This record gives sequence, C-alpha cells and structure tokens, in this order.
Amino acid sequence: MSDQPTPDRIMQVGLGFWGSKVLLSAVEIGLFTELAEEPDNLQGLQRRLELHPRSARDFLDALVAMGFLNRDGGVYRNAPETDLYLDKNKPSYVGGMLEMASHRLFGFWSHLTEALRTGQPQCETKGGGASFFETLYSSEERLRGFLSAMTGLSSPANHAIAAHFDWKEYKSYVDVGTAQGDLAVQVGLANEHLSGIGFDLPVVEPIFNEYVRQHGLVDRLRFQAGDFFRDPLPKADVIMMGHILHDWDLDEKKTLIGKAFDALPDGGAMIVYESIIDDERRENVFGLLMSLNMLIETSGGFDYTGEDCSEWMREAGFCQTHVDHLVGPDSMVIGIK
Repeated sequence: MSDQPTPDRIMQVGLGFWGSKVLLSAVEIGLFTELAEEPDNLQGLQRRLELHPRSARDFLDALVAMGFLNRDGGVYRNAPETDLYLDKNKPSYVGGMLEMASHRLFGFWSHLTEALRTGQPQCETKGGGASFFETLYSSEERLRGFLSAMTGLSSPANHAIAAHFDWKEYKSYVDVGTAQGDLAVQVGLANEHLSGIGFDLPVVEPIFNEYVRQHGLVDRLRFQAGDFFRDPLPKADVIMMGHILHDWDLDEKKTLIGKAFDALPDGGAMIVYESIIDDERRENVFGLLMSLNMLIETSGGFDYTGEDCSEWMREAGFCQTHVDHLVGPDSMVIGIK
C-alpha cells in the first residue's frame, strides 16, 4: 500500500464553496422550514419552492449526499440536525447567521486575496462607503436580521455560560453589546437570584425589550442605552462581552477591557467570550477563519488567543485570569478584579 499522499483533501477544501453555497441557498429559499411543515417529493418541492426542473433533483440529492436531507421512497425530509436547527419556526433556529453568510459574506470572501494584500475590509465600506456598523444600524430590517444571526451563532455558548460560570457569588451583571439579548436572557433564566442590564446603542432597545418579554424577564432584566466607547459602562458584579472584542483593533480592545475593570467592584468578574484561538494557533480552525472574517468586515478587528486576552486583562489590573472552554470553537476568558 502506497504512503504517497493524495490530493483528495486539497480538492475537498479548495472546492468547498460548492457545498457551502448549496447549504446556504437551501437556507435562503426556506427549504428546511418547508420540509419541517410537510415532507414532499421532487415535483412537490419544485412547485412549493419555485425550483427549475433542470437543477432541482441534483440540488436536493446533493443535500441528501451531504447528510442534510433524507430521502425515502422519493420523499424528501429533513435530517435530525437540520430539522432542529434550520427550521425557522423552532426556537433552536441558527440559520440567521447562514442567511447573512449567503446574502453578504459569500460575495465578500471572494475578495480575500485582495484583503490579504491590502489589509483593507472588503464589505460595504470598500471604496469609502459607510462603516459596517453604520450601514447595519441604519435599517431596522437589516439590524433585526443581524441580531437574529448573532443569537443563532452565540446561543450554545450563552447556555453554557449561564449554566457553568459560578454565578452564586454575584448579584448583578451587564451584557455589553447585548444585541438581541440572548446571553443576558439565558443568564437570567438559569439564575433567578440575578438582575441584569443589556447595554447597547439606543436603536437596539425595542428589539431587546421584545426578546426579554418573550422570555418573561422584564422584572429582572432591563436595557440601558449607550456607546461603549463614549460612555461609562454600567456598574455590576459581572461584566460580559460576547463576540465584541474581536471587532476592534488592539488599542480599542484594551480600552474596552479597561472600561470593564473600572465598572467592576473588587472581586467582580469580566467574562469575554468568542471563538478563542488556541494558544498554539494550531487547532481552532473556526477561530482562525473568524479572524480572517474580521479582516473582511472591519478596519482593524482580529481574533486572539486565551493568553492574549489574559495578558490584556492583567495589564488592565485584573489579578486573576483563566480560560474555560464552552462548546464547539467557543471559550471564555475570565478576569477577576
């Protein structure tokens, strides 16, 4: 048997965008939501989803071959994971991030080579347009879609933080850059003794309040409007930043950590979580690719290792730091004042 390497993995990764776009298009047209309502055959799905007969069979069978659909006797139905996570009518839906990837990121990433050579973002800001966040926050529809995407991306880690951090020592918390509010909500649901604040720009408030009402936490969780660079952070026993620091350059990261330190009492904790890159920078592929996504999306953002973040926390004055794995590629860095 020959030990000579084969090109299989090279071709699989190099042409990986084929399979990626098949899945993204399936989410975009609502295939999994339709099948959750009623499994159907080829002709039925062509009609329901307005698919052209030339491509429909290959499209659906590609999803079968990739394990996202099952087919039995000519009838297509969702696989267990797509039925749970890609049906828009289920609270476990994580497709918001994939919708954004299909609508925005897929095209922007085609300019990665240019970004690698110029260090410049390749999103809406390219050519001197409005910044990503200015563009995002200027439209309620676009903002709602983004915040929903962030909830889908963050939900498993939010549940892990709510369950596994030692909350019994604390009474209050602030979720900085709270977005839709899922992290703040999950912490509140899992810890009835806590009261919390979601801190974000004013335009987010109605979306946050709606989400909090849906989860029955209006008596313990409220919104506070502000800009985390311009305004002091609300004071609390625990300050959390989830998928926030990686949007910003090094000086801005350190500024936000310093502001969190100032807002905490002695013994208070800061929780930072993202797809933290492993210290050896060899294993967390998603974290490294997310950092390249920050190149595409922002003017200075990047992802980082747990030791990087711990060093910035110690520089700000935190006396203890440690890194805990959450789920999948996500970990949290905890600093104690």
